[in-house]
Amino acid sequence: MIKQGFMNTKPALRVKAALAILLTVVSVAFLVLAAVQIGSDMSQPAEYVCAATFVRETEEEEPDSDLKRYPVTYTCNIGETIYSLERTFTPEEYEELPEDDTVTGYLYKDGRSSFVFDHEPEAKELKKAQRSYYAGAAEGIFGVAMACLLLAVGLAVMVFFGKFFTNYEQLWFLSILVLASVFSLIFPEEEANGVNGLVIMALYLADTFLNILCELLISKQSKWNFIVSVFVELTEIAICLVLMYRFATLASTLFFWLPCDIISFVNWHKHPDRVEEELTQVRTLKGWQEALIIFGIVAWTVGVGYFLTTLDLGSDFFRNRTIEVIVCYMDACATAVGVANGLFILFRFREQWIAWYIEAALEAAINILAGQFVLLVLKLGYFTNTTYGYIKWTKYIRAHSEQALNEQQETGNRQ
Repeated sequence: MIKQGFMNTKPALRVKAALAILLTVVSVAFLVLAAVQIGSDMSQPAEYVCAATFVRETEEEEPDSDLKRYPVTYTCNIGETIYSLERTFTPEEYEELPEDDTVTGYLYKDGRSSFVFDHEPEAKELKKAQRSYYAGAAEGIFGVAMACLLLAVGLAVMVFFGKFFTNYEQLWFLSILVLASVFSLIFPEEEANGVNGLVIMALYLADTFLNILCELLISKQSKWNFIVSVFVELTEIAICLVLMYRFATLASTLFFWLPCDIISFVNWHKHPDRVEEELTQVRTLKGWQEALIIFGIVAWTVGVGYFLTTLDLGSDFFRNRTIEVIVCYMDACATAVGVANGLFILFRFREQWIAWYIEAALEAAINILAGQFVLLVLKLGYFTNTTYGYIKWTKYIRAHSEQALNEQQETGNRQ
């Protein structure tokens, strides 16, 4: 084990505590600034200007044939300003759409911006459009606030539980959080299914924080990882519901992982190491068990993957049908590997790290296809910590196998 050193000295703890407080203050300041800015922008209500005829653009690019909904832009000159309005159609509707198609657009202005609807909006809808627009304009400020808050919470964890983690573990944990914060600012999320991109990003950052903390605790053979894991599952369920995707993951999380976390906590609690009680005894699989598990994963991937491709619940997160089908099969495979991983963890098998490698690779591929680049930082954390955890568990198993063999020999000599 890496020895504890400068990171756990009193001066170092004071520095981390001061940084956590400073980042919290900065986060609150940016949140207040963003709220004031949005309040100022929305101080004047949007008022009706006029209704006008919007004409389909003549120079329109051919839409991607894999799209589930084809976007069509309509424009109109009102005064000296050109306003645009976008509508979407199914491929069948698009084919029958006249080239000179028109639509009535309703223009509203609030003194700072303009809003166009293809119908007369209710007051709530108009207010929501204003709020969404100005929140998007202030997303940079909100993004900085969330990034600072994430780092502040991470530093606070290392301050209060610093003695439990080695120098390497603390550096790894904080490095992943810094990378996640930077990526959240470089690759902000867009609105999906009517949910603001800032809410989606907040869920991504929470998922990253909880997952890497959970993974770190697993590598340390700590039963407390399962308590953190419960919050991981709740966060990932929220992400699946918000984005309306990865329903295999949603189902396995709800019906397998949550109960598995509770059962695993109890099981690990019953098998503490005989010398270091904060550790849990771990072991390894037999060859025939591995073969059966691989067969089950392949069968699950084909069956569940095909079933998922038959579902269409109206999510606008994936507009490309080909990518959506690929993700369905990858989601099914990741779910099957994840279930195997959960059972390995429950029964304290070292092979859970190998399953984690495979699942992390599948998850990374899904994140790339979905444009969820901030979650790639989490996958980088998975790969590095999985290597670290596999080495630690292997050393533990070898040491205790030799110890058990020596004890058997001593017992035989006495007899």
